[in-house]
Amino acid sequence: MCVGSQEEAQSWGHSSEQDGLRVPRQVRLLQRLKTKPLMTEFSVKSTIISRYAFTTVSCRMLNRASEDQDIEFQMQIPAAAFITNFTMLIGDKVYQGEITEREKKSGDRVKEKRNKTTEENGEKGTEIFRASAVIPSKDKAAFFLSYEELLQRRLGKYEHSISVRPQQLSGRLSVDVNILESAGIASLEVLPLHNSRQRGSGRGEDDSGPPPSTVINQNETFANIIFKPTVVQQARIAQNGILGDFIIRYDVNREQSIGDIQVLNGYFVHYFAPKDLPPLPKNVVFVLDSSASMVGTKLRQTKDALFTILHDLRPQDHFSIIGFSNRIKVWKDHLISVTPDSIRDGKVYIHHMSPTGGTDINGALQRAIRLLNKYVAHSGIGDRSVSLIVFLTDGKPTVGETHTLKILNNTREAARGQVCIFTIGIGNDVDFRLLEKLSLENCGLTRRVHEEEDAGSQLIGFYDEIRTPLLSDIRIDYPPSSVVQATKTLFPNYFNGSEIIIAGKLVDRKLDHLHVEVTASNSKKFIILKTDVPVGPQKAGKDVTGSPRPGGDGEGDPNHIERLWSYLTTKELLSSWLQSDDEPEKERLRQRAQALAVSYRFLTPFTSMKLRGPVPRMDGLEEAHGMSAAMGPEPVVQSVRGAGTQPGPLLKKPYQPRIKISKTSVRGFRREEQIFSNVMKFPFASILEL
Repeated sequence: MCVGSQEEAQSWGHSSEQDGLRVPRQVRLLQRLKTKPLMTEFSVKSTIISRYAFTTVSCRMLNRASEDQDIEFQMQIPAAAFITNFTMLIGDKVYQGEITEREKKSGDRVKEKRNKTTEENGEKGTEIFRASAVIPSKDKAAFFLSYEELLQRRLGKYEHSISVRPQQLSGRLSVDVNILESAGIASLEVLPLHNSRQRGSGRGEDDSGPPPSTVINQNETFANIIFKPTVVQQARIAQNGILGDFIIRYDVNREQSIGDIQVLNGYFVHYFAPKDLPPLPKNVVFVLDSSASMVGTKLRQTKDALFTILHDLRPQDHFSIIGFSNRIKVWKDHLISVTPDSIRDGKVYIHHMSPTGGTDINGALQRAIRLLNKYVAHSGIGDRSVSLIVFLTDGKPTVGETHTLKILNNTREAARGQVCIFTIGIGNDVDFRLLEKLSLENCGLTRRVHEEEDAGSQLIGFYDEIRTPLLSDIRIDYPPSSVVQATKTLFPNYFNGSEIIIAGKLVDRKLDHLHVEVTASNSKKFIILKTDVPVGPQKAGKDVTGSPRPGGDGEGDPNHIERLWSYLTTKELLSSWLQSDDEPEKERLRQRAQALAVSYRFLTPFTSMKLRGPVPRMDGLEEAHGMSAAMGPEPVVQSVRGAGTQPGPLLKKPYQPRIKISKTSVRGFRREEQIFSNVMKFPFASILEL
């Protein structure tokens, strides 16, 4: 999305004071409308190939004013995505972003900032990319942003969300999404535009189905979704141009019990999501913050959600409840089987919880882990059940052990990999970094609930993802002689509706079959699945339009499975770096993650983006950007540089345009990074400070 500068908006408000004359409000409004930069196009093209999504956003602006104007480009992107390319066109000049190593100052760690959420910090699960440029009078500008992400399966669906918030009505607005799934598309739906947190927005007249003007075409393996509202249709949704999130949900067919394995140009990906298995019994302790800060709506909503969750427990499950503030209050000193009476008694206990005192996070976790370990040790059901802690808080540790590293170490030593901790942080004051690491180090997940959101509904939604464990202790093996550099192959649990994904390299591209062996436990037996997957001849990849795609190994743009492998490997290295407390190991992980991110052009905490240019605009640039959603960022770089043209040098002072990106460094930590490019003749670029 692009918007005019704040200076422009303020100048008209102060003109009357400067001139000593009162300018009528209607006249000032007309003046502002006349001079406000006009968005001529806002378009998003996205291509999803086997759950891996390439997305390119294009925004074109026209400065109709008689003076230069500052324009900001701003785009919300999914928190899990990696930015791969950014390009600015100012008049006939092209400024190309380049991913490089981020300089590491001696004794300096990657700067991390706890995520203080404001209205400008994006919707839940998103981050904001910002850049700005000064457009000369009567001239044009265009911004192109590309990013990639691997879609995660939750509650039996993949979700692809695109932010459509151009901040003004646009003459040409479009979202074009292609989905290609060789396993076959089992279900597909387009949701109504979702925009819960921004004010001044709305929905169309019919909010029960896809947004107005949405056209869906699909066959067994391919779907094309186009959203192309007219200006009138846009105005009916939101006159300020903040339409909301365009959300697509879909799932694929699954026939093989051992999963779907796809191979292309020496790389493979294995999707494992078994179904029709009996659920494992759960041993679960609900740990609820009842400190003074939870007073009011937060505690009431959380209590209501726990009432619903208790009713959802199965007869074979066992549970207990802990409330904590500066004291640890345990409902029962052992886990209780699920019966109508125990559910009723648990609800009564929750109902009488009252907010008071401080926050003893360490004490609450230790007590919960002891309850679970004691039950498993005496019940003999350990290998046939899953032990979980659902931990909810809105604050930081203030009572008992308050040192983060000691809390993490104490928890890790007590859990011993046998207890998975699922954390929920409510509001702006929560120590989300601590909760994130607690979950990462103890086979769990974490969620953040913003201050103005319904904590109860978020808690229920989070619990729904883990309510049905089907397998535990999953191990997926491939012959070491056939596979190298595979991503994680050991998983503590598999929950119904989710998916396990492994990617790796094949030693021999001429391999005919790939042997796969899966071992796991479910509620009744130990499972072993073995099969030889036919690989067949591997051809050079093609994008969804049928255009030839260059191969991998550094020769041109890699295939989608190679990029999926690099994405997943980079994410795992970042998570390992985050969890490690050993400085030499952290440095080795940082170097590996940095080298991989530079090679595949991912913007991460260990890489930076620098603008190169200006270079002359080349023919075919717009076509290349149109295809980049399907083919990755490399074709854009080639078009900008031109055939045989060397990359433009990093130009010298006196002017320093800046891009400032608010990016989550690893799984939820917000990092504000400035990306500089020294420019000698670049009067049209600037920075909007965050």
